Amino acid sequence: MEKKPIFSLSGFSSELLRRRVYPAVVAYALFAWVLLQIGEVTFEPLGLPDWVMRGLVIVVIIGFPVAAVLAWMFDITPSGVRRDSRRADTDTTMADSPSIAVLPFVDMSAKKDQGYFCEGIAEEILSSLTKIESLQVVARTSSFRYVESDNDVQAIGRKLGATTILQGSVRKSENQLRVAAQLIKVEDGYHLWAKKFDRELKDIFAIQDEIATSIAESLLHTLVPVKTTASRNVVAYEYYLRGRQFLNRFRKVEIEFARQMFHQAIQKDPEFALAWAGYADCFSLEIMYADPTPWFKDKAREASERALALDPELAEAHASSGLAHLVCEEFELAERDLKTAIEFNPRSFEAYYYFARTRFHQGDMDAAADLFAKAASVNPEDYQSRMLRVQILRGAGQVEKAKIEAQQAIEVVERHLEWNPDDARALHLGAGSLIVLGEIERADKWLQRALEIDPDDPIVLYNVACNYAALNRVAKAFECLERAVDKGTISEGWMKNDADLDNLRSDPRYAALLERISS
Repeated sequence: MEKKPIFSLSGFSSELLRRRVYPAVVAYALFAWVLLQIGEVTFEPLGLPDWVMRGLVIVVIIGFPVAAVLAWMFDITPSGVRRDSRRADTDTTMADSPSIAVLPFVDMSAKKDQGYFCEGIAEEILSSLTKIESLQVVARTSSFRYVESDNDVQAIGRKLGATTILQGSVRKSENQLRVAAQLIKVEDGYHLWAKKFDRELKDIFAIQDEIATSIAESLLHTLVPVKTTASRNVVAYEYYLRGRQFLNRFRKVEIEFARQMFHQAIQKDPEFALAWAGYADCFSLEIMYADPTPWFKDKAREASERALALDPELAEAHASSGLAHLVCEEFELAERDLKTAIEFNPRSFEAYYYFARTRFHQGDMDAAADLFAKAASVNPEDYQSRMLRVQILRGAGQVEKAKIEAQQAIEVVERHLEWNPDDARALHLGAGSLIVLGEIERADKWLQRALEIDPDDPIVLYNVACNYAALNRVAKAFECLERAVDKGTISEGWMKNDADLDNLRSDPRYAALLERISS
C-alpha cells in the first residue's frame, strides 16, 4: 500500500491564499518598512540613543510571525475583523469524534451518462451514515461540490472538516457494474479501507450496504450493519435516483420531472417508502410554489401516509408528512410529524427547515428564526435557511445582527454559485442579503440574472418581487407579484407574514392580490 505524503505543499498554499495570509504579510512588510524609514530619519535628530533603533528593528522582526498567525486565525471582512469560522468548525469537528465526507462517485462509463446514478449511490451511502449517532457526516451540499475535483483529497478533507473521505467510481454497462470505493484518512492520506466490486446491476444494494457497513466498522471499531435503501428493485431505484436529482434543483419544471420519476419508481416497486415520500414532496412543493390544484393536497397526504405505513421509523416519511400538512395549513399535525422526524434523525435538514417554515406561516418569527438557525447548523452549506433567517432579522429591526449574518450567508452562497452558476434561487435569495449589506448594485445584477435564468418561474418571480419591495420599487414589485400569481401560486400565509412586502401593504393592489390567492 502506497503511503501518500503527510504534507501537501499545494494544499497548504491554497489554505494560505484562502485565509488571506499573503496580503496580510505584504501589508505588514510595507508597514514595517515605512516605520523603519521614519525611525532612521527622525531618531537621530531627536537625540534618541542607538538602542531605540535596534529595539524597533527587533520588534518589527518579532511582529512578522505574529502578524502571519493572526492573519491565519482571523478574517478582515466588510463587517469587521472576525475569527475564521470555517477553521474553528474544522478543528472542533475533527477533534470531537470520527467524521466523514462522502464525495460524489466518478462516472467511468464509456458514454459518461450515468452521473445521476453515481451521485445517487454516494447520496444513499451518505444518508445511511447520518443515522449512526456517533459518526459526524459532512452535509451533501458541502461534499458534493467536489465532483471530479482535481484538489488533493487531504486538502478537501481539511476544508470540509472531516477526518476521513470516501471517494469512489462507477462503471456501468447494461447490466454489468464495477464499483470502486476507498476510505482515506485525511491526517496522513492512508487508505483505511478499499474495495472493488464487479457485479451485476441487481447487486447494487448489497454493494452500498457493504460499503456503508465497512465504513462504520473502520471508523467506530465495531460492526454496525447499515441498510442503504428500502427497495431492492433496481429499476425502481434508478427512477428514484433520477427523481432525487431533479428535486434537488428546486425549479418548477424540475419538480414536475421529479414527480414523474418517483411515480415510475412506485410503479416498479409499490413498497418503496422513500419513493412514496419523494412523490408526496413533489405534490406539496407544487402546491407551495407552482400549482394550487386542490386535489394535489389529497395526493400529498395520501402519498406521505403510504410512506409512513410502509416504514413508520423512516425520518424522511415523517418529514414528508409534515410538509404535506403544512401546505394544507394543518399546522399542529405538521409540527407533530416534523418533531417525530427529528427524533428519528436529529440531523434531518428537511425536518428543521420545514418546521421553520411552519412557524413562519403562523407568524411565530422568533421560533422560525431559531429553527432556520438549527437547519443551517445541520447543513452549514445551505444558503436558504441562512438567508431566510436574515430576512426575519431585518424585518424584526435587528439590523446589525442581520448584517453580520448576511455577510456569512453571502460567503456560503458565493461558494455555492461557484459550482452552480445557474441556480436562480441562490441568486434571488442572495440578493436579499446583499440589500441588507447595502450592496444594491450587485443585488440588482443578481436579481436580473435570476430572471434571465427562469423568467416564468413563480418561485423566482415572488422572491424578486420581495427584493424590489424591500428597495421600495413598488411598481416593479407588483409587476413580478402579479406575474407570479399568473404563472403559479403564492402561499397566503407566507405572504401575510413576509416583512419584505411591508412597503406594499397599503396599496390596493396588495389586497387585490391576496383576494386572488385566497379565492
